[in-house]
Amino acid sequence: MFRETLQKMIERTEGATGALIMGMDGIAVEKVLTPEARDANLDVAAAEFTSLVRSAQRAGGDIGLGHLSEVVLGFDDTSVLMRLFNHDYFVVLAVAKDGNLGRGRFELRKVELDLAREFSL
Repeated sequence: MFRETLQKMIERTEGATGALIMGMDGIAVEKVLTPEARDANLDVAAAEFTSLVRSAQRAGGDIGLGHLSEVVLGFDDTSVLMRLFNHDYFVVLAVAKDGNLGRGRFELRKVELDLAREFSL
């Protein structure tokens, strides 16, 4: 079920190269990676980004901004979008530099709602 959800998100987002469901422990629950994402070690990068997400969560709470919902990181060739769907898990979407970030954010929001329901059971 999770694999299909990630695959559909990639298919609906122009330029998407990979998607993962990550735990705050840095372990991927599920992943769908294109050859480009595998070559770029997106799964390893996503595990490293977990510490950034945890730091941003703490900072938001410490300074009174509220709960973290989304993180966007831009690199030379890829943008990485991360959307939290509960306190322990987030979904990652990598989009090539010429891809559609707006559509990616929209698809992440839809997936967030679906996953929040699935993980709350």
